[in-house]
Amino acid sequence: MLVMGVLFEYFSAISNDVAASVIDRPGGPASSTGAPSETPPHVAFDVVATKGIDPVVQLGNLEALLTERPFDDVRASPRSGALVDIRDDGELLVLAVTDELTAALAAADTAKLAEVAAPWSQTEEFYGRADPEDLVPFLVDLAGLARRATAQGFALYCWVCV
Repeated sequence: MLVMGVLFEYFSAISNDVAASVIDRPGGPASSTGAPSETPPHVAFDVVATKGIDPVVQLGNLEALLTERPFDDVRASPRSGALVDIRDDGELLVLAVTDELTAALAAADTAKLAEVAAPWSQTEEFYGRADPEDLVPFLVDLAGLARRATAQGFALYCWVCV
């Protein structure tokens, strides 16, 4: 039996238009492969890849924990899960990540990330199977991406491949 998962690649880009440009890229934003006719070839984006951590509900819960704001307020943010581009009946998506989460991640040190990993792991979307110690490396990588994005004046996005 072949088990397939949803791929999530979090990346930074200067604008929604640039972020949308990855939608048709074979291999997503981490790939430097473009269409054979493209000159110059694509440059790979700065990416943190994962399976099973979605940019809307799970990162919304993370944002609520990091910012101490209610989840409903987080979801009300204009960039929370905002659709940037879509292909193949929703099998490929580019979604925005909120500026508030980007700022909170950029400001968080490893101790803070480890602190929020425990309650985050207990949210229902992890189905009780998440180990906080396994989540910390992802959070550290995502925070690093947020810091680099912030330093460049970029925003965070997520490429989703079903």
